[in-house]
Amino acid sequence: MNEANTARHVVITGAAGALGRAVVQHFLDQGARVALIDHRMAHLMAVFPGLDNSQHLLVEADVTSVPAMADAARGILSTFKHVDALVHIAGGFEMGDAVHALDRAAWDRMMNLNAWSFVAVTQALVPSMIERKSGSVVAVSAKTASHGLAAMSAYIASKSALQRLVEASAAELKEHGIRVNSIAPSVLDTPANRSAMPRADPAGWVSTSVAAQTIGFLVSPAAEALHGQHLMLDA
Repeated sequence: MNEANTARHVVITGAAGALGRAVVQHFLDQGARVALIDHRMAHLMAVFPGLDNSQHLLVEADVTSVPAMADAARGILSTFKHVDALVHIAGGFEMGDAVHALDRAAWDRMMNLNAWSFVAVTQALVPSMIERKSGSVVAVSAKTASHGLAAMSAYIASKSALQRLVEASAAELKEHGIRVNSIAPSVLDTPANRSAMPRADPAGWVSTSVAAQTIGFLVSPAAEALHGQHLMLDA
């Protein structure tokens, strides 16, 4: 696969979040052209002032909606012509009840945000990669996807489902020259996590900068032999 040192055209979902910002900055520093997707345009414009120009794109879209993502992909491909890498960061976390008391709405929220969104986003953008027989997809899963924990069943189930989707997609797309992998961080050092866990020691958490660099590695030629892998990040 003949790729540049870093992908030239990169689509990033959940771009306005803490990890998204670090990933966007990483690819901008590498000279990439980026299309940034978030569910609120006002948030994108506030976080990335001046970035919405002919070189880059800010896109408002619901990553759980197949029609919304199809519209977003049409706009991106109309401008970029092709996409080299798709970085799917958008997702959600919430604590929940015990399994025997789990609320269906909470289950659906986690599954939609963390698993179905991967289907909707790849459905919109992967076909153009197949046409070119080139591309890389990186999702953000979680270290906890490997085992259950109390009061986190819906979240963990959804991240585990995401990992299985990544593995299946990797097996399906390998012959088309497309790599699909994920990063699986423990706890990311973000303002939201510091606020939610004020007594925890963030020294053992994973910085968003390190996570962004790992994503950059996964879309680079150095990771050409990686398919369906979940790189565990644990400081």
